Amino acid sequence: MKVLVIGGGAREHALCRSLSLDPDVTALHCAPGNAGIAEVAELHGVDALDGAAVAELAAGLEADLVVVGPEAPLVAGVADAVRDRGIPVFGPSAQAARLEGSKAFAKDVMAAAAVPTARSYVCTTPEEIDEALDAFGAPYVVKDDGLAAGKGVVVTEDVEAARAHALACDRVVIEEFLDGPEVSLFAITDGECVVPLQPAQDFKRAYDGDQGPNTGGMGAYSPLPWADPKLVDEVMAGVLQPTVDELRRRGTPFSGLLYAGLAITSRGVRVIEFNARFGDPETQVVLARLKTPLGGLLRAAATGELAALPPLRWSDDAAVTVVIASHNYPGSPRTGDAVEGLAEVAEQDAPDAYVLHAGTRRDDSGAVLSAGGRVLSVTATGADLTTARRRAYRAVDRISLDGSQHRTDIAAKVADEAAQASGA
Repeated sequence: MKVLVIGGGAREHALCRSLSLDPDVTALHCAPGNAGIAEVAELHGVDALDGAAVAELAAGLEADLVVVGPEAPLVAGVADAVRDRGIPVFGPSAQAARLEGSKAFAKDVMAAAAVPTARSYVCTTPEEIDEALDAFGAPYVVKDDGLAAGKGVVVTEDVEAARAHALACDRVVIEEFLDGPEVSLFAITDGECVVPLQPAQDFKRAYDGDQGPNTGGMGAYSPLPWADPKLVDEVMAGVLQPTVDELRRRGTPFSGLLYAGLAITSRGVRVIEFNARFGDPETQVVLARLKTPLGGLLRAAATGELAALPPLRWSDDAAVTVVIASHNYPGSPRTGDAVEGLAEVAEQDAPDAYVLHAGTRRDDSGAVLSAGGRVLSVTATGADLTTARRRAYRAVDRISLDGSQHRTDIAAKVADEAAQASGA
């Protein structure tokens, strides 16, 4: 089949890499893509938010499947425009994508579906904001109701910082703080059948030790040796299936990737947020472990045939991703710096470690330059997390980007604990 992927980040590079390894994918296209994606897919210049333009491109390519990567095109209705042309598309409708596009809408769906989540208030005035902050107390959790590219959430002990963030949003959700570790669980769905993927954990804070501001994600790992073996089944029964059933009941069936951000609290599993697409950087480690061909899986979801697929197959290996970010990320990042060392990684570390491009472009001479906040996702696999970490950081050390930053502790604690447990 011919596949068109929409987007240009590391998530889309991970999707394109996996799709390129699927023997049933005979042609792979990406719009707009990036310097790394160009090595596995043909790139096309198109406005990813322009549904008519994306649909026209897909029709011109005679695509058998369109995969919409980022959230903004989904909320803008790009998947609807493609479906209207009769082309199978992996990604929810604009109405169903409100599950990510509006935190308040997601809370309403969760309440109707009896999905466990944090208590919250939706606020639009300074008075409502002050009342909500006072009701919950520190630590304060303040979420922009709309899309904010992974930077719309502030968790702080400082009430003035919380209030300032809330006042900067048109509408804001203020909720109770959820204790316990966080888990990301993706599920593929065709609107009825729900197939969970393997859980992952990402690292949102910019600096080692979970310090600094929230980011779009600085690294991730999978599997989670500390997680309850029954976790996926529990989340399927109590979160994912009820949410998909509720959206179908409302007449807005959700087809595509349903992402549940979860907190494993002292009172049980609670949903922190829903996303309507693959998460970044968790996608990088989840797809690194998926052995089932990706193209057939996504097409089955897009055509309502998910229930007919055999169970997914997974590698027993662990996977770790380390994000290399630009100078000053997550503030206003510096771009245009040369990225060096990519060839060395390909020559010396593949196939155990490889580089997925996020914010990159090529200049007229063919050199790779930084073009965003998160520039690269260095991904590695290994028999265990310790091995995967070692391989990932060995590859990171080969890469040079002036002023860049990355965390040095991705998966370090859990790898040490798993090693000690196996040694004992």
